[in-house]
Amino acid sequence: MSMIRFQENPLIRPADVKPSRDDVEVVCAFNCGCASFDGGIILLLRVAERPVHGPHEVVAPILHPDDLGRGLHFLRVDRQDPAFEDIDPRVFRYQGRTYLTSISHLRLARSADGRNFRVDDAPTLFPLLRAEEFGTEDPRITRIEDSYYINYSAVSRWGVATALAETRDFKTFERRGIIFAPDNRDVTIFPERIGGRYLCHHRPMAAMFGRQDIWLAESTDLLHWGNHRFVCACRPGAWDAHKVGGGAVPIRTERGWLSIYHGADESQRYCLGALLTDLEEPDKVLGRSTQPVLAPEADYERAGFFGNVVFSCGAIAQDDGRVIVYYGSSDEHTCAAETTVDDLLAKLD
Repeated sequence: MSMIRFQENPLIRPADVKPSRDDVEVVCAFNCGCASFDGGIILLLRVAERPVHGPHEVVAPILHPDDLGRGLHFLRVDRQDPAFEDIDPRVFRYQGRTYLTSISHLRLARSADGRNFRVDDAPTLFPLLRAEEFGTEDPRITRIEDSYYINYSAVSRWGVATALAETRDFKTFERRGIIFAPDNRDVTIFPERIGGRYLCHHRPMAAMFGRQDIWLAESTDLLHWGNHRFVCACRPGAWDAHKVGGGAVPIRTERGWLSIYHGADESQRYCLGALLTDLEEPDKVLGRSTQPVLAPEADYERAGFFGNVVFSCGAIAQDDGRVIVYYGSSDEHTCAAETTVDDLLAKLD
């Protein structure tokens, strides 16, 4: 394995996070974006909250369309109802429609050493748009010049879209709206312009003929994206046979753009891999790890809210070549592992 797990893992557990209201409980604190800021490390956590409920019911929390911003209503379903279909701890179907068992918002955590974090008591970005009625998830943070751009998944009855927010101080945030329509997620925006344009990797979720592969898009303003090009696909029979998607924001190296991405197999086991693309043409793949650089092997990665998962939305690249990868384990906790740029490049084929 290319990564050394922090001995302090999990760094943040659901019990470390204060619920946003009295009638919900925090079940997951994971899949964080990250950035160096003000001499320390900022994490923007995905905090999933579940309504308090009885043993024989399942509840879907939904942003109320008549009270956008903080209003929720709870769809309560008896598990014995013939219209109820249990899928997994995260989702269920009722009367032919899919619902989530929790709703996520984004919340800041701060650290001076990158290992010990203090989580804010209140949400940072709570679902607000109609396209966020089922929650805001999986943020990535890209610094370009003096601004930090936060892209995240916006989940609703219409599917999974990608939205954008901007900040300079992590105190005030400007929401820029939806930048990729459903179904599209796992967007990683490059930390500098290439050829005068902004670029990103993204993952369209093809419904008919295609697979869940990584693509490249470009923009002049970070809002309108086009000139889409295919980057890389799932690999049959491999650890990333079922789906692949962006993870951490790409890291510039002398050999190319180094990306830590996620892949899943047919059994929904999620691992992390490494991908190298050309500095000027990031749709051109120069190398890719045959084996995972991090796989769910620790107890807190194999068992939890949804086990056998390691999933990263962010990494901090140090000047000395070290890389700290923050990742979600078992869709429940926030963890970290350390590697180096050279070690990741050595794993590429």
